[in-house]
Amino acid sequence: MRTIMHLNFDWNYHESFAQEMLAADYDDSAFATVQIPHTNKELPYHYFDEKIYQFVSCYRKHFTLPAINEAEQKRFLLHFEGAANYAVVYLNGQKAGEHKGGYTPFSLDITELAREGENVIAVMLDSTERKEIPPFGNVIDYLCYGGIYREVWLEVVDETYIENVFIQTKDVLAGRKLLEVDVTFNHKTRGELKYELLDGETVLKEHTCAFEGKTLKAKWRVSGVSLWDLDNPKLYTLRVSFQNDSVCERFGFREARFTKTGFVLNGKTVKIRGLNRHQSYPYVGYAMPASAQKADADLLKYTLGCNLVRTAHYPDSKHFLDRCDEIGLLVFTEMPSWQFTGEGEWRRNAIENVSRMVTRDRNHPSVILWGVRVNEGQDCDELYAVTNRLARALDPSRQTGGVRNFPRSHLLEDVYTYNDFSHSGGLLKLLPPAIVAGFKSPYLVTEYNGHMYPTKSFDNEKLRTEHALRHARVQNQAYGSERTSGAIGWCMADYNTHKDFGSGDRICYHGVTDMFRIPKFAAAVYASQQDERPVLELSSTMDIGEHPGGIVGQVYIFTNCDYVKIYKNGKYMSKAYPNKEKYPHLPHPPIFPEDYIGDALTEAEGLDPVTAKNLKAVLVAANAHGFVMPPQNYAKLVFAMLHGKLKVSDIVDIVTKYFANWGNEQVTYSFEGYKNGKCVKTIIKTAVNSIALHAQADNGTLCEKETYDVTRVALTAVDQNNNRLPFANHHVHIAVSGAGELIGPADFALIGGARAFWVKTNGKTGDIPVHITAENMPAVTLTLRASSSR
Repeated sequence: MRTIMHLNFDWNYHESFAQEMLAADYDDSAFATVQIPHTNKELPYHYFDEKIYQFVSCYRKHFTLPAINEAEQKRFLLHFEGAANYAVVYLNGQKAGEHKGGYTPFSLDITELAREGENVIAVMLDSTERKEIPPFGNVIDYLCYGGIYREVWLEVVDETYIENVFIQTKDVLAGRKLLEVDVTFNHKTRGELKYELLDGETVLKEHTCAFEGKTLKAKWRVSGVSLWDLDNPKLYTLRVSFQNDSVCERFGFREARFTKTGFVLNGKTVKIRGLNRHQSYPYVGYAMPASAQKADADLLKYTLGCNLVRTAHYPDSKHFLDRCDEIGLLVFTEMPSWQFTGEGEWRRNAIENVSRMVTRDRNHPSVILWGVRVNEGQDCDELYAVTNRLARALDPSRQTGGVRNFPRSHLLEDVYTYNDFSHSGGLLKLLPPAIVAGFKSPYLVTEYNGHMYPTKSFDNEKLRTEHALRHARVQNQAYGSERTSGAIGWCMADYNTHKDFGSGDRICYHGVTDMFRIPKFAAAVYASQQDERPVLELSSTMDIGEHPGGIVGQVYIFTNCDYVKIYKNGKYMSKAYPNKEKYPHLPHPPIFPEDYIGDALTEAEGLDPVTAKNLKAVLVAANAHGFVMPPQNYAKLVFAMLHGKLKVSDIVDIVTKYFANWGNEQVTYSFEGYKNGKCVKTIIKTAVNSIALHAQADNGTLCEKETYDVTRVALTAVDQNNNRLPFANHHVHIAVSGAGELIGPADFALIGGARAFWVKTNGKTGDIPVHITAENMPAVTLTLRASSSR
């Protein structure tokens, strides 16, 4: 019978390495006690030297094995899900094996080295950027961190055991769907294999067959099952049993293909709307447990409204993929790389990475495309012939792609995947697919924007708005191209980077959220394209002093509402609709509100309708363009003055009151979003007269099982109408006690009116009081709850 011993708690760790540390009897009592996932060095938020985590360290773990009946002939498999970057593993003073690569899992058979009673694992972990390990070899636009940052476990199996189960679903649109299963054993054997198809705990169908050999391929048809898709990601489990061994694999019935006329899921064309994700977090780099990984998937699907994520530029955590399976978020995953293509051992390691990536993740229904080419690398047919052939052999059910950044690249993959950074604010949004890829292949845009317009959450309003508009323009262009399967923006969140990139502070501000997963305004571009929850985001605070000359200019509303009603000082002014003229292809175009005047010129100023109409057109144009409005508006101004017999002083008074507003009291604007005739969301913008700190935990209950657990607590400085204060940089102090502890510093400043921190469990069961004090704002206390089965 197969059993698992999780080995994630109470490792001993030292930030240096000496050969004697690998000995079984080495005294490690002076080592620090750490928990897995673990980063070898906690980093500052920004402004640091990335060399501070690039060193060789030592991890040691003591564990006890119970007595094993020799007649049972057990084998012991030690699994590492991720250790950056070169791990040499010893058990009881003897070398068990090694692995080069921080992004792919590895397993070691330690049967001959394990013993009854106490055992000790010792790991030499080299976290330097070794030239023979992808993605290293040249500069890289992201940090790769260090540490045993994913889980470790010991698996006890029979002498003959099931090594791998690969599930393919075919004919999924037919009434009776085909299930094809490849089962691989650790060596040749014979006997009877039993398959059980489960929906939850209910067995839907059983299938048994006799076999002899190392690999068995079986296929049979099933009916009465649901498809896995974006709106109903139905999952099933296949349990495969042989003698006392049993393996369960979760999967879904679905068919996914890229074609020359778009991406097709289960027979229906789906326009891909996605973002790239780096798996890094502030302070701890890659070292976050399952709950944080799953929270990122939820962020992409539910907050940002994406239907696909690209795991740039390496395979992500299995927990992230599990959550993508559960919620219906498509995944394009790829081999570890970034621009550099090496030779010799580097190339052998790259090929091995493809093998491990595909083998680990090929049962995930969310995964629809394998990236088997160096991201933005030059053509290398010799290498890519091997990686494509390998991926197709290991998984004939999925297509391959390979991200490049130049047109007419050699195409050995099934899909031409291209980073298109054409848009720089002008008329060109995306290059035509035929120019980039010719006419024959499926086509997918895999990156855009990013470094073309880095944007911080505390930038001025104009910059933050343009950042959002650039994402909207590219998405609109992608939606309008039948040939283009979709577009994946760069990127989900800001991230730490090497000295050669970023804004000089070791951060690339390329995300639609910041490093703490706090949305920037551009996040609303994506969120507003879904229909599951109402979205209403205004690009401006409506504060004239934020803008040169007091001219607010064109304001934008990103929303999935049918229309928006606009009120000024409580009085209805106008109704605004999505701008389908400028954004004809987006499911939900942004709204360009213009009329903040309504009937005021006739009702309040007593102007006749003709004069009021012309003067209102002038004021609307001036509001959007300032005094450089289109020339025809000056003609309307002259006509209004003559027709209404208005003096220059009259015009000055009206312009001051309805356009510039400089020197008058702050106006209160209300925006009501309507969907199907019902008001679903309201925004109120006016002068700030009170501020408060809003604190919200992603999850109020933490559960420590195989690893420690975490939750993020998001902080937002808001005004009396719950609007975020974009320039609030107040000092905040965090105090965590009880059954939890704080990740990162206890004192920090808000960034763009917001910030977040993570709280982790500490092995105790009970309350976690979180006390938050902030400069010039009332204190906030949250009480989280933790349970531990450590």
